[in-house]
Amino acid sequence: MLLRLDTSWLLMTVASVAIFGFFFGTILDAIMQDDGFGSTGNTLLFTFGFFVAVLVANSYGIDLKDLKLAVGWGLGGAFAFISVLALIKAGLARW
Repeated sequence: MLLRLDTSWLLMTVASVAIFGFFFGTILDAIMQDDGFGSTGNTLLFTFGFFVAVLVANSYGIDLKDLKLAVGWGLGGAFAFISVLALIKAGLARW
């Protein structure tokens, strides 16, 4: 699904996810403070996690033609990715 988009739709998709990622990244930065990655870092991690989750779902044959399902997979992957990296960062800080 994601790999079949033409350039203009792909750019709009990345821009939309990055805008929402900045919104969530700023909120996560306020919540996590020193344990987070900053608002820009959270935005980049959120965007990367979103698209990786969608690509992983597509590689396992999950059909994401329904936009709600695609957004659910993307948000779940993004928050899981940030959570795992925050756990790794906290573990390394306490080691």
